[in-house]
Amino acid sequence: MDRFKLKISIPLISQVITILLLSLQPVSSQINSLGSFENSICQSNEHAIFHACAIKAAALRPQLTTADNRPDFSGYWRRRAWIFEDFEAHPVTADDFGGTSGIVDPPDGKIPIQPWAKEKSIENAERYLHHNAACFLSGPAGTMYMTSRFQFQQDDQYLIMVGEQLTAHPYRIIPLDGRPHAAEILMWNGDPRGHWDGNTLIINSPNHNAKYLLDQRGHFITEEATITERMTLVDHNTIHYSATFEDPNVYKRPFTVAFAFRRDADENPEIWEEACYENNKEQMRLFLNNGYMLYPGITGAEARQLKIAWEQRQ
Repeated sequence: MDRFKLKISIPLISQVITILLLSLQPVSSQINSLGSFENSICQSNEHAIFHACAIKAAALRPQLTTADNRPDFSGYWRRRAWIFEDFEAHPVTADDFGGTSGIVDPPDGKIPIQPWAKEKSIENAERYLHHNAACFLSGPAGTMYMTSRFQFQQDDQYLIMVGEQLTAHPYRIIPLDGRPHAAEILMWNGDPRGHWDGNTLIINSPNHNAKYLLDQRGHFITEEATITERMTLVDHNTIHYSATFEDPNVYKRPFTVAFAFRRDADENPEIWEEACYENNKEQMRLFLNNGYMLYPGITGAEARQLKIAWEQRQ
């Protein structure tokens, strides 16, 4: 559930919760449509447990391959992560589904954030409207853990991802043919390129604008951050997905989140178009009228200046 922290009336809160629950259902309400996990090598959806199992299973040869003998991710999938609320472990509340930490490195499951940036994250959560409420995208990795359902299509040239999400209709086109990155034009999902390391697809997406928050607790990166995604087909029904964030401006060290994608077991799966357009003033009116602003992002240079100012205050 997107948590916008509105200082508003009960009716509006009820509207927001009702709308968001339509697309972001808890695990228990989705289990029937997903089918059993018994056919998966790694059955647990607990992030750390699944990650450890998938690492061991990665040496197995994929059951599905493309014409060029690469793992084939094609099909309909559902992500099994609840880290869009909070990367770290968080309890079930009236506003959160709850969940264990999605961070698998560092092993303590904590975000290795610098003290000044922790203070900034709290301010972000209290001051800014979540980017999804404005129909903006969530960045390359954020798209993967914000979006509930995907259709993947793949050949030797591209991996195409079409997603279903209430507050946006995200898609990604990832070239696999070795072409160079485009000019340095900053984009919401960056400029992705995929390459293979054995059976694992590695996706690098530079040139991202970083005008989105990583989770609903206000965690953030700058445009100088490096985001490295990895996808491994563990078995016919399971994809091991991970994303490593590296930004020395904000964090003490790189950190990695990981979770499962499970093949959609619906008899006739499909991706619905959920219309939403950027800067929909009518949709955002209630939020903006309560003093919230669109998150403007922060550059690496600005982050370094804020860090110096914070240290001088201590």
